[in-house]
Amino acid sequence: MSSAPGIARGTLRLILAAQDLADLAPTAELVAAELLTNSHCHTKGPYSLRVLSTDAGRLRVAVWDTDPRVPPGFGAEPAPPPDLDAEGGRGLHLVRACADDWGVAVLRELGASKGGKLLWADCGGGAAW
Repeated sequence: MSSAPGIARGTLRLILAAQDLADLAPTAELVAAELLTNSHCHTKGPYSLRVLSTDAGRLRVAVWDTDPRVPPGFGAEPAPPPDLDAEGGRGLHLVRACADDWGVAVLRELGASKGGKLLWADCGGGAAW
């Protein structure tokens, strides 16, 4: 398993504390870990975490990867419920439940871009975990 989710949690905790946004850390850490784990488990090639402060007290957590396929539940179709016995399959459900807003941007290969997709989730305002 990748160490990216753990590194992302610690990095986010430090950055958010330094920016007086520590109250967003629990949700932002969960969202980042789940999006990174999804990319690690379901795509090939590189992936990266992106964080953007969208407004005062709000944060957008996004993960880019090279696979343009949109996972179930992040596109127009609702995600199927996870099997009760399954050990996985709940990550994107958690993201959608904890984030204020979420979505996906499918990126086309243009020039230096590697294409792929960007899954994002907004934290702040009403979401609390």
